[in-house]
Amino acid sequence: MSIHAHRTELTPVQRRRVITLGLLRAAATTVVLVALYYLLPLDHLKNVPVVLVAGLLILLAVTAWQLRKVIHHEHPTIRAVEALATTLPLFLLLFAWAYFTMAGASPANFSTHSLTRTDALYFTVTVFSTVGFGDITAASQSARLVVTTQMLLDLLALGLVIRAFVSAVQLSRRQGRPDVSPGQAGQPGGDPQ
Repeated sequence: MSIHAHRTELTPVQRRRVITLGLLRAAATTVVLVALYYLLPLDHLKNVPVVLVAGLLILLAVTAWQLRKVIHHEHPTIRAVEALATTLPLFLLLFAWAYFTMAGASPANFSTHSLTRTDALYFTVTVFSTVGFGDITAASQSARLVVTTQMLLDLLALGLVIRAFVSAVQLSRRQGRPDVSPGQAGQPGGDPQ
């Protein structure tokens, strides 16, 4: 059946259910990824540049796959939220791993003695959010290069990746896919777009 030939009208109860399930899946994905970051033995992955580049390439492939899924999903807005709940945490956790590994390899890489996984995640999020409290700073040239790379990629993530997901939702809507967005959960009947 053509995507233009079928539009599904959802009742307000169905909309709330779709939204709730999507948001629960997004939250569960984020929790699982963070749990894996804390539980997996990351100590054996020592080659930061190679693993970081490989991880970023895998993340790029996952993002492209997620965009395709959003375009072809019955509810693209919810699918985009779920996709962002995978790609953004993966991006941040990849850099947190890099900082954790670099701190373990040489305490001179950062201003603190060594970073725990929580310290590395905290540092990653402060760089991502541009807060930069200054309690942890990159001290070596290699650490500064990785932080600079993260800052540049943060701009891309905030600008291009989020825009790509928004564009995928808009493309799906133009192709006739019905959609459910969180703002429509209580609206009775009408067009779900």
